[in-house]
Amino acid sequence: MPEGPTSAGKETRPQSRSSRPRLSVAEWQIAWTVWMTYGAFYFCRTNISVALPGIEQEYGLSKQDMAIVLMGLKIAYAVGQLINGQLAERCSARVMLAIGMFASAALNYCFGFSHGLYLFLFIWTCNGYFQSLGWTPCVRVVGNWIEVERRGFVMGFVGTGYQLTAGLTYVVAGVGFSLLGWRGAMFVPPLILVAAAIGMLCFLREQPAKTTSDEDESQATAAEVTKPKSKLSTWETFLETVCNPLLWPLGLALGMTNAIRYGYLDWGVIHLVEVSGSDEELNTKILKSAVKFAVLPLGGVFGAVTSGWISDRYFSSRRAPVVCFLLLVLCGITLAYDYVARSSTLGTLFLLAAAGFCIYGAQVILVGTAPADLARRGTSAAAAGFVNFFGYIGAALVGDFVTGYLKDRYEWEVVIRVWAGWALLAAIMVAVLWNRTGSQPTAGDESS
Repeated sequence: MPEGPTSAGKETRPQSRSSRPRLSVAEWQIAWTVWMTYGAFYFCRTNISVALPGIEQEYGLSKQDMAIVLMGLKIAYAVGQLINGQLAERCSARVMLAIGMFASAALNYCFGFSHGLYLFLFIWTCNGYFQSLGWTPCVRVVGNWIEVERRGFVMGFVGTGYQLTAGLTYVVAGVGFSLLGWRGAMFVPPLILVAAAIGMLCFLREQPAKTTSDEDESQATAAEVTKPKSKLSTWETFLETVCNPLLWPLGLALGMTNAIRYGYLDWGVIHLVEVSGSDEELNTKILKSAVKFAVLPLGGVFGAVTSGWISDRYFSSRRAPVVCFLLLVLCGITLAYDYVARSSTLGTLFLLAAAGFCIYGAQVILVGTAPADLARRGTSAAAAGFVNFFGYIGAALVGDFVTGYLKDRYEWEVVIRVWAGWALLAAIMVAVLWNRTGSQPTAGDESS
């Protein structure tokens, strides 16, 4: 198979995939399955932002206390990405995903039945590790099926899944809160994650089946194909990843992007509750703010799929120019957000949608498409895990900790201006990769 797993479409047509402008039926099935699978993880991750005001009220915890709980998930997620990026190159994606999905759902129920800062921190940190079993197997599956020329579009499409589910999580968790208090926000979303796990086990195929025509075509070059496709050891995969200088700017840029992303996702609902100025009951305020905030990830749907498509079509798969533009626009939007949130409901909805478009348009490229493009020797899952490690360390230390620290000492205006500064820093970091592009299929080269 001269092109490794990128011959996926040959199970429906034997001709070269690069000559076909559309994905095959089998490729679309995989794209939709990955879309559903990874998106469902967010039901048991983003839901805590809806529960935060109730937890603070019941236990008298400060913003910095809750920031530590939020940090626990992200640090465990970051470490898990580094570890699981290596494991995803060697272990079954279906097994890793199933473990992560069922365990995360169970831990959400444990969180709802628990009480006290330290128990919250322990359970949510464990949840962070099992959540980290989601992304890198999905990147590897996509890489096994999709060639680089269309990977930007497909990863953008997959990215719309976790925008839609993140938006739906605010609504589902908000309804759960209105019915059962903050624990309802932890009890209802896991039901959806479990259902998605069952669907994943039914439909996910890790790599395309090898057909007779594939075998005939590969016989002529079997000798030269066999040698480069030998498995790298875990240590070799790690070295290939950390010694790739192109991945470090991606990781640093993603760290700043995730800091502002989780500034909005983790603290956005409580910000709207506190600046609303109404005398309504807390449950009503939270439900209204959660429904309003669902607009942000919905805007991200369009940003995710549009940014990948634009970088493929108009920039010859150069990702950095698109990412830089989106982050600079995000900086401007964020500077205006706090004022608008206090004065205009329609303006708030518009800015949240625009912020979501920019955040996820940049984030999907940084976390999936660009690492897959720039990875070496078929180590794209490891590359995605390495970049995402930095992304979540940035979200935890720069995002949650700094946000909680500043909010306990200053007003929201100061906090949100700092968020805008993170977007500017991310744009500067990714600009060093301005002319870089991926030219070869990188994911799964050694796994077929």
